[in-house]
Amino acid sequence: MWGNFPIRCFTCGKCVSKDAIKYQERVNKGEVPQEVLDQLRYNRECCRRMFLTHVDHTDILLLYGK
Repeated sequence: MWGNFPIRCFTCGKCVSKDAIKYQERVNKGEVPQEVLDQLRYNRECCRRMFLTHVDHTDILLLYGK
């Protein structure tokens, strides 16, 4: 789960990986993503984009093996 999430925002360089698991857990519990990002203090659009557009392909890639 979110093992390949970027460490820093591509645009501004802010460290975003430290809150990736917290974000995912809260959203999976049914909280609104906008409110979670507000509470985690991600106010810049570029940083919010990192959370909202991330797609974890790890499970798909593991199907192909060696």
